[in-house]
Amino acid sequence: MPTSFLEIVELPDGRIVLRRGDDEAILASLEFSEEAKAFLNGQHVEVARTMFSVGVDMASSLAEGEYFEDEDEQPATLH
Repeated sequence: MPTSFLEIVELPDGRIVLRRGDDEAILASLEFSEEAKAFLNGQHVEVARTMFSVGVDMASSLAEGEYFEDEDEQPATLH
């Protein structure tokens, strides 16, 4: 993915999205239930920011070949 400025935006429908600053196309989207928002005491945007940050860091590492160099090391189950 080309390097560009990324932004995190909460849309009117409640979704929190990651997109390039120069494009309206959504790269990734998160949606929290009302129950989750209440549990997080309204800090769901901060949680989403952290989740996106970790995801972008991991994607960058994957692009550089830093993760799962051995096929047997790849996780088989997501929890």
